[in-house]
Parts: sequence; C-alpha cells; structure tokens
Amino acid sequence: MSRTASTPESYYAGIRQVPYDLFKELTLALLGTAILVIILAGALSSPDARSVTIQSWAQNDPVDFVTTAISELSGQSGTAGYGQPYNDSAGAAQAIGPLQPAVWAGVSTPIDTAQDFVLKPLSYATPGNSALAAALKTYEQAGSSQQSSWLDAYTTALGQATTKDGQVVVASGDYGPLPTLMSSLLDIARTGGLDGLLLSSPQFYQTDYTLPLLFMGDGNYFSGLADQQHLTGDQWGMMNETGSYPGQTWLWLYTFWYQIPPFNTAANADLVVVLFMVILTALLALVPFIPVLRDIPRWVPVHRLIWRRYYREQRT
Repeated sequence: MSRTASTPESYYAGIRQVPYDLFKELTLALLGTAILVIILAGALSSPDARSVTIQSWAQNDPVDFVTTAISELSGQSGTAGYGQPYNDSAGAAQAIGPLQPAVWAGVSTPIDTAQDFVLKPLSYATPGNSALAAALKTYEQAGSSQQSSWLDAYTTALGQATTKDGQVVVASGDYGPLPTLMSSLLDIARTGGLDGLLLSSPQFYQTDYTLPLLFMGDGNYFSGLADQQHLTGDQWGMMNETGSYPGQTWLWLYTFWYQIPPFNTAANADLVVVLFMVILTALLALVPFIPVLRDIPRWVPVHRLIWRRYYREQRT
C-alpha cells in the first residue's frame, strides 16, 4: 500500500522519528568549535614570526650577509656546489648504487651564484653610480687568479670583521674592488631591492622564492633563526612560512624520517627518504591487491566499532 496521504503525519505514519532542530544543532556546533579553537589556540598556538627577508638579514647581521655574498661570488657556497637541479657540480648528486635520478633529470633550474646573487644585481645599480660601475668593471676584467687572490684575502679578513655605522669593516689589505662591491650590495639589500631582484621572473605572480631562499640558506643567519624557533629537528611544531606555499603541513611525513635512524645519519638521506615515501605510497595504493594487507580490516574490525549502530540494526 503506497503512502498517498496528503498530510505529513499520515505519510510518515509508522516510521520512528526523533525531534531535530537544525538551527539549534548548527548553532551549538559552531559555538562548541569556536570555544575549542580558542582554548587550543591559547594553549598550543604556533609562533607568528615575521617573514625573513634578505632585507632583514642585511640589517640585522651585515657581516654574515657579506660573508655569504663572498662565498657565492667565489663559488664556495652550498648552492654553488649543490649539483642538480642547479648546476653540474661533480659528485654532488645523491645516489644509491647506479640509481642517480638527479643526474638523469639534469639541471632544470640553472643557477650561477656569482652572477645571480652578486654581479647581476650590482649591474642594475651601476647607472648613476660611477664608483660601483668602475669597481664592477675592474673585477670582471681581472683574471681568474687575480679574482681568487682578492676573494681569498677578503674571506680571511671577514673572519675578524666588525660593523661601524651599518657598514662592514675589515683590516687593511689587498682586496681589489671587493669592498666597494660588497658595500653596494649591502646597501641594495638593506633597501629591499635585492629581495625584488631575486624574485623577478617572467610569471605574472611573483611566487618563486628559490633564489632568495637559497641565498639566505647559505648563510648562518637563517639557520640561527631556525634554531631559536626550535625548527632544526629536535622539537616538533608548526609556524607560518614564506608566501603561501609549499606550506609545512604536508611536509611533516617527509621530515619525520630525517629524525630517526638510519635516515638521520645517511649521506644520501634525501634520496632514501623520497624512495621510501614512494614505496609507502605504492603500498597504500595496492592495499586491495596485497593478500596480507587487504585482510587487516577483517582481522582488526575497527570499522564495526565505527558502524556499530548499523551492524546492531542488521542483527535485529
């Protein structure tokens, strides 16, 4: 017999119902969630530190900034010897036996640290600055042996450098045009100009932070801030990141493995962790086809606990 009655009461006759106020339930849910968020935010809040920029670096630690710039210019920085995908540094790519995916992929993001981090930004500042233009010309026209001599002497002097009136002061020596170049680069960085130059790209949205992050990562200032925020691996947590992505939430599963053996002592830890995650992802995708894994829900019936009401009704 079909329900063709015109009133809701007769239509739903015989069907068990319970009173339900959607507006009331929604209000209580939102209120409870808001209270919980406020409590957890007060007890477990993440630090909202200001974004680290090259400008703040140059203002707060000019000696480290200049020291890092010299290492970029001399090709002795971490980025200069990183290997693929930035350059072809011999033996830099991580490998597991014959497995060398970085070498196979090649250099996809070419970076010349001397040109990209120092010389090219300085060339943009030469108009109207004859002293800088002359110093830059002197350095570029000097032979490689002369450049190396200036760089070695200046790098050694920076070990005892001090600051005076915001400028880096080193002992007297034969540094060629390097003091002028570094002083100008420091001034550009302090105004925020170097941040803009390293972010410049043909894309409409300037969201590629590769160059500024690599430049800052080669210095000690950036790592020192990470240590102050307990982000070096000995304590877990979250904080805001530069820009809007890649973010930190989805990276936790990767960074977790770096904290435990044997990953935390492996020289090729990056490659090992990535391959391990590929294996775990493949296992997850193949769960329905792997005899032992696909039987776990049957052996450990957690789903029956979650859907206990359904199974109870089925039994009755």
